[in-house]
Amino acid sequence: MVVDNRRFWVNPWSRALRQALGLMGVALVLAFVVNSFRSDSLPWLGDRVQPSADVQMGGLEISLEEAQLLYFTEQAVFLDARHPEAYQSGHIEKALNLPWMFFEEWTSRVLANIPKETPIITYCDEGCNLSRQLAAALMAQGYTQVRVLVNGWTEWLKNGLPVASQP
Repeated sequence: MVVDNRRFWVNPWSRALRQALGLMGVALVLAFVVNSFRSDSLPWLGDRVQPSADVQMGGLEISLEEAQLLYFTEQAVFLDARHPEAYQSGHIEKALNLPWMFFEEWTSRVLANIPKETPIITYCDEGCNLSRQLAAALMAQGYTQVRVLVNGWTEWLKNGLPVASQP
């Protein structure tokens, strides 16, 4: 039995399939060429992509015990991400107030004497996400050792740790 291969190449379905594969091949070649000329080119297969700050947030959490150790040995700066009124009514002793809502305006003043490699612990209150947002913003500014104390103010109070308030 002789198979006529010409019919395969003439069949409209096979012709459409060949055209689709050809277009995909051209698109793939163009994508590689354009990517190679971009200054912010995407990594090739096998290259590792660094996860964004949002993805890394889960790994930034610090336990209360670790935070206490850094606090009592004065090895970290504590940043309160809450509104100034909440900070004034009570905060971790020696903590600086860098409210997330005033980040742009306050950053240069609050962080003026803090080197980028200084361990920083951000915190806010129970159910608050401001400390995570502050941590992400600090990392974007180049601070390399930023950690988040989840439910920081609530946990600190519950454990009778040093607090301060401003009149």
